[in-house]
Amino acid sequence: MTQHIFEFIISSRKGFIRLLDDLTLDELNLIPEGFNNNIFWNFAHIVVSTQTLSYVRTGILADTSSVKYNEDYKKDTKPTRNVTQEEVDELKALALTTIGQIQSDYEKGIFTTITPYATATYGAEMKTIEEVLIATLSHDNLHWGYALAQRKAIRNSK
Repeated sequence: MTQHIFEFIISSRKGFIRLLDDLTLDELNLIPEGFNNNIFWNFAHIVVSTQTLSYVRTGILADTSSVKYNEDYKKDTKPTRNVTQEEVDELKALALTTIGQIQSDYEKGIFTTITPYATATYGAEMKTIEEVLIATLSHDNLHWGYALAQRKAIRNSK
């Protein structure tokens, strides 16, 4: 079952990457009217959130300082600068490689304990790494949905 969850996470992230690839850098940086972030923020947020939930909540990492870009894209942040194409390319790669690493670590059995955590998004407490992975899939797709709405708002404003 968990193998299927990883497959769905990877598939949805590839879909999100296709969305990014269909937009200009200016469109990725634009905050559409009625939103408090942009398409790229939504994408980068899922990348850092999954790493934090998987590695910090399980005690493998002591804190979030080891998660690259966490300070820019963690919960309750907003875009403060325009991103470069290099950052876009790096985060697109990280979106897939970090899930691959989590899957490898999962298969090695390194996620043995977890500090239970309820996300603000859903309120359901996650007590196992499997619950974190299910929440990841839901969270990823929630932000993909926001990004699709933002793309529509951008294109309708032209």
